[in-house]
Amino acid sequence: MMGRTSVLVAMVLAGSTGLTAPAWPQDVTAPCRLCAPGDAVVASKPAVPVRLDVETSLDFDKLIQLGSGDGSFELAPDGSQSVGGSVAAIGARAMVGEVVIRGEPGRLVRIDLPSRVELFGLAGGTIRLESIKSNLPPMPRLDGNGRLSFRFGGVLRVSGDVDGLFRGEIPIDVDYL
Repeated sequence: MMGRTSVLVAMVLAGSTGLTAPAWPQDVTAPCRLCAPGDAVVASKPAVPVRLDVETSLDFDKLIQLGSGDGSFELAPDGSQSVGGSVAAIGARAMVGEVVIRGEPGRLVRIDLPSRVELFGLAGGTIRLESIKSNLPPMPRLDGNGRLSFRFGGVLRVSGDVDGLFRGEIPIDVDYL
C-alpha cells in the first residue's frame, strides 16, 4: 500500500495472572486513648473477602491507520464507539470490559481504575489507553447476593507509525469501605 500505513490493534487485557485476586480486610482503626479500655471502637471485619473476576476483557478489535498523524478510538462502557483522526475501525467485534466484584452482601466498596495504561506491541512499539471510564454508581455497593457487576471502556490513542498486536493490563483495586 503506497502512502498508507496500517495498524492492526487487538487488545486483550486479561493477563494470565491476577484475574481473581482476593483482598483481605485490614484493621485500620486506631485505639481510643481518651476512653476507657472497654469503650474503644471495634471495627467489624468482613466475613467474606472481596474478590474481583474479569468476565470480559476489553478488546478494541481491529483498527487501521489511514495516514500519517494521530488517531483515536473510543469505546464507552455502554458499547458505543467513535473514531477520530487518522484511525478507522475495520472490525465489528470491539467489546467493553466487564468485571464482577464478589464479597459480603450489602457492603460498600471502593473501586479504583487507572486513568491511563501503556500497551505494548508484540513486535515493539507502544500505544496508550486513556480516559478509562466505567458505569459504576458514585457509591458502589454489593447487592444482597454479595455481587456487583460493572463495565468499562476508554480511549485508545494511536500516534506515529505503529503496527501489530498490542497488549496490556489494567490494574483494578477493590476494597471494602
